[in-house]
Amino acid sequence: MPAPTTPARSRRARTLAVCAVPVVALLASVPFVPLPFSVAQPGSTVDVLGTHEGRQVIEIQGAQARRTTGQLRMTTIVVTGPRVDVDLGDVISGWTRTDRAVMPHDAVYPVGDSDEEVDAHNKAEMKKSQDAATDAALRYLHRSPDELKVGLSLADVGGPSAGLLFTLGIIDKVDGDGRGGDLTGGRTIAGTGTIDADGTVGQVGGVPLKTQAARRDGATVFLVPKAECSAAEANLPKGLQLIPVQKLQDAITSLRALQSGDKDNVPTC
Repeated sequence: MPAPTTPARSRRARTLAVCAVPVVALLASVPFVPLPFSVAQPGSTVDVLGTHEGRQVIEIQGAQARRTTGQLRMTTIVVTGPRVDVDLGDVISGWTRTDRAVMPHDAVYPVGDSDEEVDAHNKAEMKKSQDAATDAALRYLHRSPDELKVGLSLADVGGPSAGLLFTLGIIDKVDGDGRGGDLTGGRTIAGTGTIDADGTVGQVGGVPLKTQAARRDGATVFLVPKAECSAAEANLPKGLQLIPVQKLQDAITSLRALQSGDKDNVPTC
C-alpha cells in the first residue's frame, strides 16, 4: 500500500506540475518558432550562349558573333525570401535532404529585410558581375571597348556568381577556342564563380545545389572555383565532371584540353 502523501510532498508535486506546464508548452511551440535561417534548393540554369525570355543573353556589336555549338550554363539556387519564417521542421528537413541546404539568414541577406531591398542589392551585384565579365573577356581577347561592344541580358537573376560563365560566353561568341572550334566542344558545360577584371575567379555559395541543377539540365562538366572543390564533391551527381579553376585562363586551357581529349591536362578536384 503506498505511503500517505505528506503535506510537504503534496505541495512539491503541485509545484512541479505547475512549473511543467510552461515547459511543455514551450517545447510544443519550438517546431513553429521562426529561426534565423534560410533554406535553399537547386534553381534554374541558363545557357549564356543562347536566349532567355526571348532575348539573346550575350549580344556582340563591332564584330561578327560566331555560331556556337554546345552550351555554357550558369547555375542558380532558390532561397526562401527575407520575410519567410523558417521553423525547426524546415531546418531538420534541410539538414537531412541532399537537395536542400540550410544557411544563416544574415549570410544570404546581408542587406535589408524587404524584398525590394534584396532585389535592388542582387541587381546591383549582377550589374557589377556583368561589367567585370566584359572587362575580363576584352582583356583576354586584346580588344578595346571602343571597337567591341558587349550587351548582357539576364532578367530575374541576381548576384555575382555568373561572372565566369558570362566571360567564357563572350569569348566563345567572339573567338571560340582560338583554333576554329568552340570552347564547349559541343558539350553542355555548366559552372559558377565570380570574376574580376583581371580574370581571377572567386568563391560563391550553394555549390552542391548548383551541381545538382547543372546535372538535371544536362551538363556533363562543371567549372568550380578551386577553393570550393570539397563543397562541390559533396553529393556530386553521377556523370558530372568537376574542373577546378582559379583564373580565367585555367578554364580556357582546361576546356581546350577536354575538347582535344588530352585528359592529362584536365585538372580534377
